[in-house]
Amino acid sequence: MSEQPVIDNRGLQPPEPMLRILAALEELAPGAVLVALNDRQPLLLYPQLEEMGCRHSTEALAGGGFRITITRA
Repeated sequence: MSEQPVIDNRGLQPPEPMLRILAALEELAPGAVLVALNDRQPLLLYPQLEEMGCRHSTEALAGGGFRITITRA
């Protein structure tokens, strides 16, 4: 099993985290998984992911921030 790519968006201001996630998704093969680490929940990203047919889940991290796991359609 190959390792999932991780994008660390912590410390970046919107919309940079969302743009980086969308650009990374374009490079992924269908069914591949991307993990993003964000300071904030990417609420504006969720509708775009759903439009693209991607599955996603968000987990609050103990030290603050969020881990978003996205599976490309």
